[in-house]
Amino acid sequence: MNTTNASPAAPAKADFSSDQEVRWCPGCGDYSILKQVQTLLEQSGRRKEEVVFISGIGCSSRFPYYLDTFGLHGIHGRAPAIVGGLRSVRPDLSVWMITGDGDALSIGGNHIIHLLRRNVDVNVLLFNNEIYGLTKGQYSPTSPEGAVTRSTPLGSTDHPFNPLALVKGADGTFIARCMDRDPKHMREVLARADAHRGTSLVEVYQNCNVFNDGAFEAFTEKGSKADNTLFVEHGKPLLFANGTKGISLQDMRPTVIDIGAERSVNDCWVHDERDSFKASLLVRLFDDPRTQGGFPRPFGVLFVKDRPTHEAKLQAQVQAARERKGQGDLDALLRGDHTWEIV
Repeated sequence: MNTTNASPAAPAKADFSSDQEVRWCPGCGDYSILKQVQTLLEQSGRRKEEVVFISGIGCSSRFPYYLDTFGLHGIHGRAPAIVGGLRSVRPDLSVWMITGDGDALSIGGNHIIHLLRRNVDVNVLLFNNEIYGLTKGQYSPTSPEGAVTRSTPLGSTDHPFNPLALVKGADGTFIARCMDRDPKHMREVLARADAHRGTSLVEVYQNCNVFNDGAFEAFTEKGSKADNTLFVEHGKPLLFANGTKGISLQDMRPTVIDIGAERSVNDCWVHDERDSFKASLLVRLFDDPRTQGGFPRPFGVLFVKDRPTHEAKLQAQVQAARERKGQGDLDALLRGDHTWEIV
């Protein structure tokens, strides 16, 4: 049979699995995230040579080892700098950045806010387990106040970051949240992030069952999930607790209402993922749901904005310079306009 002009076979999930043994702790939420990313890559139709995974330091940052794609395991907090350089010269690739709450928001905090404001086209998965796992249980920038850890035996006195509020403040163009124990929803969110052109940042609640087990059980356990989670969808009212409660905006302040004889679904806030002002409120629905009167935690795509990417503007600038001066003269550039003769 003549196969000269045959189309390449569609990729399978196994095509994106490397020969490396996956070495996370048994029960770690990272396994779930890896599986959903591999499934998404299979469904994308891309060849593995078109995909790059870049990471910093942490348990999550072992990700590139387990995917049979191009990848780079960088240094602590510096993955955004590597991503920015790669995207500037290879805008054709699908680039993913894997990071954790410590890697991204502590030593990498300065780098990630500039990645966001520049709108570099990359999918950022920020694994948040509210602890340093790789270095054995120190508190992280997202650990709650009072957290007793190996580095805060009397309880943390630090106020934690709200990751998605930070992303909104840095003018991120795609802001979303999902969790490791809801794989179907996670895959839907990742697919939306992958389709976005610009910096897509997805915060993934990831359970560290060794050093911070149960940090997100209010959102994952069957008995508490309905009352404490708010799954948002564009154009739909904000409802939770199996439709018996909703979020209303009264004087532009979110309020929990009971759906019944006095209040109806029509009184609820309707999610518009392109409304920047309301997104600023939504990312701040961050009260502890285990306290009386707390709001549910929003999951899903919270905000999306179309804005030119860093590399698109850069390539346009380079092209404009070429059109003005031909293909350019490297020797002339190195000599510059100002030279001195030393005698």
